[in-house]
Amino acid sequence: MTKATTNHYFNTGFPDDPILLDPNMVVRTDVESVSEIVHACLKPERTPLINSDLAKTIGIDSLWFKDERNRMDMGSFKAIGASYVLAREAAEKVGLEASDEELKSSLEGRIYATASAGNHGLSLANGARLFGAKAIIYLSKTVPAEFGDFIKTYGAEVVIAGENYEESMLEAAKAAEQNNWTLLSDSTWKDYSAGVDVMAGYLIMASEAFEDCPETPTHIFLQAGIGGFPASVAAFARKFYGNGPKIVVVEPTEAPVIQASIAAGKAVEVQGEVSIMGRLDCKVPSLAALSSLAQTANYCITITDQESKDCLQELSDKGLSTSESGGAGYAALKKAIKNNDCELSSDSKVMLILTEKQTD
Repeated sequence: MTKATTNHYFNTGFPDDPILLDPNMVVRTDVESVSEIVHACLKPERTPLINSDLAKTIGIDSLWFKDERNRMDMGSFKAIGASYVLAREAAEKVGLEASDEELKSSLEGRIYATASAGNHGLSLANGARLFGAKAIIYLSKTVPAEFGDFIKTYGAEVVIAGENYEESMLEAAKAAEQNNWTLLSDSTWKDYSAGVDVMAGYLIMASEAFEDCPETPTHIFLQAGIGGFPASVAAFARKFYGNGPKIVVVEPTEAPVIQASIAAGKAVEVQGEVSIMGRLDCKVPSLAALSSLAQTANYCITITDQESKDCLQELSDKGLSTSESGGAGYAALKKAIKNNDCELSSDSKVMLILTEKQTD
C-alpha cells in the first residue's frame, strides 16, 4: 500500500511563492464577516457534528463526522460557497437590512457562469435564483446527466462541454469573456482570484464543526479536488486550534494534484484515468488553495476507487450514507491506520467531513 507523504513545506510554504505576494490570493479566515452576510441573506440551518462509535471499530479514541449532506437542502458543503459570493454582492447593492423582496431582485440583469463537477454549479444556481440573476453552468461529459437535470430545477442553464472539469472550465471562461458575463469559478489561477471568496463561504461549516467539537482533534482528514475545500478548512483550523491537529489531505490515486504539487514545490498538472470520486477528480490545482495548503497541511494521502467504495456500506450501516467522494476521508483514515501512518494511534481523536449526500 502507498503510504502518506509528508509536507516538508509545513508552516513555511513554498519558497519564493509569488501567490503569497498577492493579497487577493490569500485564503480567508474572517468567519465573522462571512457569517454576518450568510445569516442575513441565506439563513442556513446549522448542520450536525456526529460523534461516531466507528471509533471503537477502527481502534481510535474518538471520531467525529461533520455532516454536510443536507446543507441548505442541496446535499453538500458547497451550498454556502458561490451562494455566499452572490449574497455579498446583493448586500453591497441593497444593504444587509434590505427586505426579502429587495434581495430577490438585487442582482437582476447579472449573468454568472462557471464550470463544475456538480455541487459548485448548484450553489451558483441557487444564489442566482435567490437574488434575481441568471446562472449558466458548464458541465463536462463525465458529470452524470441527472445532476445537470437537478441543477436545471434551480433555474440555471446547463451547457455540456469538455471531456473533463478542466476543459469545461476553459469553455466557461471563454464564453464569459465573449459575452461579458461574470465568471465565478471556485478555483484560482494566474490573474483570477474570485475563487478565494467562494472558499470563504466554507468557513461557516468549519466554524460550526470546531465550535461543536468537545475536544481538540488530533487529526483532521480533508478530501481535495482542486483544493479549495481543504485549504479553507485547514487555514481556519490553524487559526482556531493552532498547529496541534495533524491535517491530512485526501485525494484519488488518479488525481493526486495537491500531493504532486507539494512534492514538486510548485503547481503541476497530473494525468490519470477518470475516478469514481467525481468531485475529487481534478488534475489542476487552485493556485491560492495550493499555496495555503503548502503552509497548513501535514500529510497528503491517496486512496483508490476500490478503497473509497469499500467503506460505503460500513458508513451506510451507521446512518452515514454518502458518495465515494463524500466518504473519502473515512477511507483514507482506515488506510492510514492499517499502514501505521500519519502519526495515528489508539489515542487519536479524528474529525472527518461527510461532504455530500449519496448521489446514486
